[in-house]
Amino acid sequence: MKIQLHYLSLLLLLLCTISHADPSPELIYNLKGTVVKIHTVTSTGGQGSGSGVVVAENLVATNCHVLANSLGSNISAMGETYQPIGLRADWKHDVCIMHFAFLPLKPATLGDSERLFYEAPTFSVGFPGGPPKPITTTGKIKALYAMDDSYIIRTSASFQIGASGSPLFDEQGRLIGMNTFKSPSKSNHFYSVPVKWIKLAMSLPETEIVKQTDTPFWDAPLDQKPYWMQVVLPSQGGQWNELLQIASAWLKQNPNDAEVYYYLGLAEQNLGKSVEAKTKFKKVLLLNPHHTAAVLELAKIAKHENNKTELTKLQQQLSFLDEDALELLNDIKN
Repeated sequence: MKIQLHYLSLLLLLLCTISHADPSPELIYNLKGTVVKIHTVTSTGGQGSGSGVVVAENLVATNCHVLANSLGSNISAMGETYQPIGLRADWKHDVCIMHFAFLPLKPATLGDSERLFYEAPTFSVGFPGGPPKPITTTGKIKALYAMDDSYIIRTSASFQIGASGSPLFDEQGRLIGMNTFKSPSKSNHFYSVPVKWIKLAMSLPETEIVKQTDTPFWDAPLDQKPYWMQVVLPSQGGQWNELLQIASAWLKQNPNDAEVYYYLGLAEQNLGKSVEAKTKFKKVLLLNPHHTAAVLELAKIAKHENNKTELTKLQQQLSFLDEDALELLNDIKN
């Protein structure tokens, strides 16, 4: 009875928190007025581009790597061009704030990146590939990775070169992050830095020149990258012993992180340790009931074991969390 009540409570929680509605055309139209295209002249004389978002009066946030090694930069918006007069830079976190004298653009509403949850709808407006008009992409939060008192956001919304620095909004149109980098794997993961870091960067000392003082955390050597970055290639390349080794080291650093247990379970499941894997995936859901990937792996095991009762419950969870994941499960043969 307790298990059934817990399951019903979980379903009710999912129904109350997961939304699937796309942003309205009116909301997107209004937010496009907060997004700018950034143009740079590189140290070799070439041209570079990126995206940015107005975060306060005369202040535009973008990724520092958009401006790195540039000889000059400007932004274009609403048919006009503006040049910055100062820069506030957090190079490690790849967050730069460009300061302008007279920028007649309304800032975006800043949200809270500390109150996010998996499968929450998101959308972004930016200039991927350098189009003259901003492009909108939609997706969901697929993972949140603890880092330096905040969370890196991974979404299912793809972005390309030129979209670095573009804003990531929640379904109400509040700024929650900034599209920053993607994984080098075939099945790319797309990551955004949190709005919390943008807020902190806004209060940094200002300089008139672009001088890189640190390497972005995501561009460090592999063994110095966060563990949630180190696990991507082994997990997608089927290197299960290597994944187990990395995840085990990660566990020592963050024993209460749901993502740690997910990758431990993934390695164990593919190494033939299904019993241990199920324990890890269930631990994930105790820590985070919105973790679609863990539900999917448990459903795969239940399907393989022909556990129809458990499979039905997990299929219902997937139907609330992510229809694409449910479709993927249905395509898998026993």
